Amino acid sequence: MSAALVVPLAATPSSATAVHGSAAVRQDGTAERRAQLLELARQLVDEGVPGVTVRVDDGHGRPLEISEQAAWTRKDHRLGVDDEVREASNTKTVMATLVLQLVAEHRLALTDPVEKWLPGQVRNGRAITLRMLLNHTSGLFDYTDDPALVPALTGQDPHVWTSGEILSLVRGHPALFEPGTEWSYSNTNYIAIGAVLERATGKSLATLVRDRIAGPLGLRHTFYATGPAWRDRHAHGYEPDAAHMPANVPEEFRNYAGPQHDDHVDVTGDYVTADGADAAVVSTAGDWSRFYGALMSGRLLPAAQLAEMRTTVPEIGPDDPDELGYGLGIETAKTACGTVWDHVGIVPGYATYNVTDSTGRRTASFFFATSTLPTRQAHQTGAALMDALNCALFD
Repeated sequence: MSAALVVPLAATPSSATAVHGSAAVRQDGTAERRAQLLELARQLVDEGVPGVTVRVDDGHGRPLEISEQAAWTRKDHRLGVDDEVREASNTKTVMATLVLQLVAEHRLALTDPVEKWLPGQVRNGRAITLRMLLNHTSGLFDYTDDPALVPALTGQDPHVWTSGEILSLVRGHPALFEPGTEWSYSNTNYIAIGAVLERATGKSLATLVRDRIAGPLGLRHTFYATGPAWRDRHAHGYEPDAAHMPANVPEEFRNYAGPQHDDHVDVTGDYVTADGADAAVVSTAGDWSRFYGALMSGRLLPAAQLAEMRTTVPEIGPDDPDELGYGLGIETAKTACGTVWDHVGIVPGYATYNVTDSTGRRTASFFFATSTLPTRQAHQTGAALMDALNCALFD
């Protein structure tokens, strides 16, 4: 999973157990697929995930919706599929859309060197283009791998990191490779993209998301978060407390800020103070479905810019170009059931996966109320849920 916060996910058994709650399932879609998704969601909760939601909209009738949560979480919140969640790296799809809107308006060009907009702020800025930032071929070091960011990434540091501070920190790290020669997922790319957007428009990212995406589409629960506040009913997110964190999680990521109970830390009120254009958007499954529908159908971008977004580079390498490809802020994958477009997002307490077909008429998503899968089996079940969700688009 590409992620806004790459916390090592555990492959060792945990002593914590969870009891699944009652499910809410809408009676649409095939009974077989519904039963499969429900069973996988329940299994994940039994395997230690505090909460799971699933939504599938096949474009015909009411969506299929599933919500499962551990019994101990109900004292905090009754989980619902329409809860607001932190979308984390799904934010990158929104940022890429904003850039491409400005490209269509001839205010930016994908061939612009980043140096044009952020002089002196980015290593190799004259050789790195906006396209390279958007498709992760810039070679820039990922700021989330710098130890200085650990307190911010775990909710311990109240200092809000600006894009300038993050880019200054990254300039101290050598490039991973020459710009444009390889692919490597780096959240720094989108920190730079956010700074470019603000420089080119003179507006904040929160204003751009509101005025160009959420407002026109009527997405009432979608916004660019600039602090810990939520707008409406929202899902609680959790991480294991230090005593119950899986053994292979590094020491620096074993302690999260927040209230503790039932062997977990409630990180719902934490605001990852380094999150910016790479991870700051909050939304709901229903809002994201409408966003994907508008994006893929051409309502948000002209045909030329949508084609640019869907022009991909291989993630694995030139010898395997067809399995996974990264476009401009969005990923494509060839699955057993068909080709999908998607993104994953992970921040403390929140793991999200959003997927669509090429038309935007079929969309699906899942949410986990943690970024730390506690066992190897939970990893396998999570992968099975992703596969089932992808295939549910084509039922």
